Amino acid sequence: MNMFEYTGSVHIHSVFSDGSGEVTEIVRFARELGLDFIMLTDHNTLRAKEEGFEGFHGNTALIVGCEINDKENCNHYLAFGVDKTISTRVPAKDYVRMIKEAGGIGFLAHPHEKRSSHKEYPPYPWTEWETDDFTGMEIWNHMSEWMENLTEENKYHSFVHPLKSIKMPPQETLETWDRLSQNRRVVGIGGVDAHAHKVNLLGLMEVEVFPYKVLFKSIRTHILLNENYDFSISEQYPRFRDAILNALKNGRTFFANHYLGDAEGFRFAMVSGTTVYYMGDEFRLEKEAEIKVSVPGSAKNMVRVLRNGVLFASSEEGDLSAVITRPGAYRAEVLRGNRGWIFSNHIRVL
Repeated sequence: MNMFEYTGSVHIHSVFSDGSGEVTEIVRFARELGLDFIMLTDHNTLRAKEEGFEGFHGNTALIVGCEINDKENCNHYLAFGVDKTISTRVPAKDYVRMIKEAGGIGFLAHPHEKRSSHKEYPPYPWTEWETDDFTGMEIWNHMSEWMENLTEENKYHSFVHPLKSIKMPPQETLETWDRLSQNRRVVGIGGVDAHAHKVNLLGLMEVEVFPYKVLFKSIRTHILLNENYDFSISEQYPRFRDAILNALKNGRTFFANHYLGDAEGFRFAMVSGTTVYYMGDEFRLEKEAEIKVSVPGSAKNMVRVLRNGVLFASSEEGDLSAVITRPGAYRAEVLRGNRGWIFSNHIRVL
């Protein structure tokens, strides 16, 4: 099966909620960095969609969703594929269900956020776990990790070098993802949570914390489609948007820290008989199947495959092949040094 890879940034805020950038400006930054798509998620509004910003902008597509929260400002939910927002007075499990019933998809945003370094920026974790209507989870959130690692001692270095401090998704989130994926498909994505907040530094100057153009070099979500789209034909946009959302719904995606290297070309698959299964697929095991992990580039990496959250196979030789004989939820990850680089979605073997 021919697959075409599209790379983009997810979880972005504009002036339509609490971001500092105009939508056209944000799209321009994405175009300059060669992103195929960006997914805007302003808080509780689809204004960018209503004002006609969705579509192809040169070689970059803008997809508009929204970030929903409850009345306590917790349980943030990234929703896509919907035409209207939902009241913040609705409990989390209800708006998760309503998004699904409306034909949309959604991801729990920064589900285990624990940041405490600045009282004006409290954590917004997910607490409503009594639902299985969500499509997936934001496994890696750049802003959350950066804030959680921020101390008085390292804050100036962190402001100057915002990409260097990002090392790994939260272990609790990875463990939750692996556990839930044993029962059903739970799609993992990476997000930047871009706001480009402007703050006064020492009362001397105003600085932009995490400019959009910086965060677009950070955690990227890669999506595999069956068709190649021509961005110069505006009429193809609705099909492209629907293909992206469908691929996300079905887990045909992986996410990576672009700062450590371009992850384009990474593949995680399983071969059973004459059939090849890819990320997001489910299949019933007959006798055995073969894992295939292909990693781009020639740099030395640690390639790991986990089964139900437990290490199953590893290699430092670049690519990895292994035979499986037991069911389980399998995913691959690639580490560079002590830092996470690439994380695949699961293949569920029944």
